[in-house]
Amino acid sequence: MSLLISDKEHPAESTHWYTRDGIPAYSTLAKNGTFRSTTLRDARTSRLLPSVTTITKSASSPGLENWKLEQMLMAALTLPRISDEPTSDFMKRVRHDSREHGRMAAARGTAIHTAVEGHYRGDKAKDYQAHVQGAKDAIAARYGLQQWIPEKSFGSEYGFGGKVDLCCEKAVIDIKSKEFDEDTLPKGFDENLMQLAAYRVGLGVPHSACANVFVSVTNPGLIHIVEWTEEDLQRGWKMFCGLLNYWYAKTMLDVVRIPV
Repeated sequence: MSLLISDKEHPAESTHWYTRDGIPAYSTLAKNGTFRSTTLRDARTSRLLPSVTTITKSASSPGLENWKLEQMLMAALTLPRISDEPTSDFMKRVRHDSREHGRMAAARGTAIHTAVEGHYRGDKAKDYQAHVQGAKDAIAARYGLQQWIPEKSFGSEYGFGGKVDLCCEKAVIDIKSKEFDEDTLPKGFDENLMQLAAYRVGLGVPHSACANVFVSVTNPGLIHIVEWTEEDLQRGWKMFCGLLNYWYAKTMLDVVRIPV
């Protein structure tokens, strides 16, 4: 049985799926004629592959968790307390407020990310021009003039799929939007490393250079590139394979050959 699928993302579902040919299958046509999030059950039916980020989320993310805690603390410190308000109600408002800040930050980061990717699709940036120019210049300075391919998707024989921000014959790049300045340059985390290590294997370029390009949200034009060493990438691939086996064992979605 095959399902009609779509690359349209669904806000209620964070898991992304891909066909074995690398076609995004984020949504599936429901019985009522509308598209809904693709589920694990759909994946079993259509033999879909989980995304790289779905696999890496099997492990904790210290950077993300710290950021969430900071948002929660900031909300608790800045949100006015209502007179005679029960502590439980105040806690609910703090949680809601911190999530709202997170949603706003994520929306701005996504817009910047889209603008940078759009440049490599030939789009002219209407907003965030300084962010785009900074990323363009930094990437060219590091890798020279390349024929960059934006948002290239793939399906791997090892049981995962993905969509890469930028890739060329020389390098695989993942773009991250983050608040930072010259004194607080970001560092790459293990989840960033695993993601890129898996991307280059999935793209069939297992010896390609890999880098995270951090675009400062708060300082337009400030870019920081973290290029991973080959030793790092070999370690990242081993970690990713461990999570991949864990994920397949947990979901019992036994449809592909998994690396050991």
